[in-house]
Amino acid sequence: MDTLDAPNKQAIADFLGRNPNFFNEYPTLLADLHIPHPHGTHAVSMSERQLIALRDKVRTLESKLAELIQFGEENDGISEKLHALTLDLVAAGTLQDLAGTLALHLREGFAVPHHAMHLLADGGLAPDAVTAIATLLQPVCGPLVVPQASDWFGEVSPHLKSFACIPLRMAAGSPSLGLLVLASEEEKRFYAGMGTLYLTRLGQTLAAALTRMQA
Repeated sequence: MDTLDAPNKQAIADFLGRNPNFFNEYPTLLADLHIPHPHGTHAVSMSERQLIALRDKVRTLESKLAELIQFGEENDGISEKLHALTLDLVAAGTLQDLAGTLALHLREGFAVPHHAMHLLADGGLAPDAVTAIATLLQPVCGPLVVPQASDWFGEVSPHLKSFACIPLRMAAGSPSLGLLVLASEEEKRFYAGMGTLYLTRLGQTLAAALTRMQA
């Protein structure tokens, strides 16, 4: 079997690229060409190889479409749950009602096993914790960005491995009312780089409900 070095292979590829009518001028050559099957050991014709490549491309596109549909359905589900939480928070008459409503939805709607919320107005925070909470502009997932928050989870704290720290702000430029922390024993439940759109909306919704109660 004849072999070609890389420069000669590239020269042939360049020639065919510059001469798309080459196989029209030599149709028998195209019919006689056989190349390795991409998923086996036997050889197939050029036309069969093109058909196989097309089928593989279709399968890849179908897989990507299925993923997009799945993500869309998951996002729709999250939106519905967040909407239901918003309606119940609006109906909450006291801070105790709000805390109970939040706990119920996080546990049953979002399957978040642990959470803790602390308002800056309640005090009891170290100066560095106050600064961290007051300057946190958007949710951060992964390790705790406010170390003192680990104390809020009591005896379960040593078992928690991932967190979502959510500032309670009605908007990015508005003052922070406090911090909501979601926690899990699963290391990959909340991870750095994950999407935080719905976490941001959750923080804004809680901030709006708290502001209404304080008015």
